Amino acid sequence: MRNLLIFITKYNAFFLFLIFEISSLIIYVKYNSFQKASFINSTNEVTGNLYARADELKSYLTLKEVNDSLAQANARLRNQLRSSQYADTVTKKQVTDTVYKQQYEYIVAKVINNSVNKRNNYLTISRGSDNGIAKGMGVISDKGIVGKVVFVGKHMAIIQSLLHKDSRFSAMLADNKEIGYLEWGDSMDPDKALLVDVSNNAQPKLGELVVSSDLSLFPAGIPLGRVSNLKPKVGGFFLNLEVKLAVDFSKLQYVYVIDNRFAQEQAALEAKEEKDE
Repeated sequence: MRNLLIFITKYNAFFLFLIFEISSLIIYVKYNSFQKASFINSTNEVTGNLYARADELKSYLTLKEVNDSLAQANARLRNQLRSSQYADTVTKKQVTDTVYKQQYEYIVAKVINNSVNKRNNYLTISRGSDNGIAKGMGVISDKGIVGKVVFVGKHMAIIQSLLHKDSRFSAMLADNKEIGYLEWGDSMDPDKALLVDVSNNAQPKLGELVVSSDLSLFPAGIPLGRVSNLKPKVGGFFLNLEVKLAVDFSKLQYVYVIDNRFAQEQAALEAKEEKDE
């Protein structure tokens, strides 16, 4: 202990300089948006590589289960989208609308890191800008909606999970088409969320399917979960519906990133509309 104190006393100037240097870097990055974004992207790239290496061993242990899941997902997509055209590749599927013009492209990505027990949860996937991934794209699994892309590197991307306090997606009841918003809110339960601001005239049923609406960044009809409880909102004009989520976020292995070719056009038009107002 005495030798440690002598060492610290002898090099106190160096340690003091080190403390000030680290503090100044933290302040510089924290309060400058450009440097903060650059730091986050660099950190994501480095940690993503580490996660990828650690995930390789895990992949071997679950390879059969993952392959079975992917085969089932592809079969379900083919059954649901009868007029779809698929590219001859294992990484992309092309979806056409009723007049045979392409609108959506699904890019398969492997999940190499994931959290479910935090207030704000994220996923890291093995696809980036080199694979056509861009910020704002929706992300689904074979079971339902997962989240949206928030950070993109050349080879990897970060997904803001549905299990995030700021996640909010337009949704509707599958039977009567009443629209609301699905959000995780203050919940810390990875299996449940709330469908809020649903009209009191909706008359939802327990077990009713909740899906994405035409107003969301996803194609309409993507599953979100099923109504598990009814909670009237104060005032009685709206309902808050507890929803058991369709996706088991703790078991995610592969996801599909959705490239909507009309997304930029829609965003540009809506931005002009806001300016006119």
